[in-house]
Amino acid sequence: MTTYLLAGGGTAGHVNPLLAVADRILQRNPTDTVLVLGTREGLEARLVPDRGYELLTIERLPFPRRLGRAALAFPGRFRRAVAQTRGYLVDRKVDVVVGFGGYASAPAYRAARALGVPLVIHEANARAGLANRLGARYTDRVGIVFPETRLRSSTVVGMPLRREIEQLDRALSRPDAAKFFGLDAAKPTLLVTGGSTGARSINRAVFDAIDSILATGWQVLHIAGNGSELPESPRANYHILNYCDRMELALAAADLAVARSGSVTLSEFAAVGLPAVFVPYPVGNGEQRYNAADAVRVGGAILVDDAAFTPEWIRATLVPLLRDRDAVERMSMAISRVGSRDGADRMTDLVLGAAR
Repeated sequence: MTTYLLAGGGTAGHVNPLLAVADRILQRNPTDTVLVLGTREGLEARLVPDRGYELLTIERLPFPRRLGRAALAFPGRFRRAVAQTRGYLVDRKVDVVVGFGGYASAPAYRAARALGVPLVIHEANARAGLANRLGARYTDRVGIVFPETRLRSSTVVGMPLRREIEQLDRALSRPDAAKFFGLDAAKPTLLVTGGSTGARSINRAVFDAIDSILATGWQVLHIAGNGSELPESPRANYHILNYCDRMELALAAADLAVARSGSVTLSEFAAVGLPAVFVPYPVGNGEQRYNAADAVRVGGAILVDDAAFTPEWIRATLVPLLRDRDAVERMSMAISRVGSRDGADRMTDLVLGAAR
């Protein structure tokens, strides 16, 4: 019987693949134990217990980007997080640590190295984050999604996807999806989403251009995000939700999407053949633009800067695309070429190999 500590969290991009691997480990070996290391503030604080896993927490510890009080306090706070994590590894007799990036990962990597516990890493983005660049120095088991990701000893495993996405047949599920959202199953559907917290710039541009979009004969399913400031829908065939806990049905209902290009979103779209207009998040290290590069290269997606995604751009570029159903279908076939559905199995193979 093996005990695994899976470390990561903060955003869905870290939590969702972590949970997909956790589920797959126990599907293969039901007597094993999976623990999760995260923070009290991240998305993992809700999603991990909801999935039935025990969450061990440490302090949320973002790396300081500039000199100041936080930077001066960081080394001591980091050492305390590492010490606390070492205590978890010893007390719970952890056999393997698996990191997915995010605030909890770097302390887990240091603690695993100090105790000689085997370490496995998954990097979801084309441009690796700081924690995983650190952790990759300590292990020869690193799984990546994009071949161009520069991490030592890395193997392309793909994105670990939720079972609902792995098994999704969009055509077969479309009638049920339309009924679930109150859509017309005979109309083409544009899905708009900025993730669980939404994307204000995407929301406002689509809302302001909605008449032009609807004039093409398409309907819109707009998942605006928690805390969205959008008013109620002003038109028929324009459906606004603040949150969606059945994203597999949203993907089944859609023919084209407008979205951020986070790695999980992009991987899910590619796996099920949903073409997209990607509007990369303009803050961070630019990973979302790199994530979308392959989908754009093969013709399965369009990339537009956040500042350029305006009602005028929608009318000039998106509306003509919506009027060309053949072009949308060609994009669907193209994005499928860069998608895969076996990331959870391939990453789990890497993890189980470390336990032998």
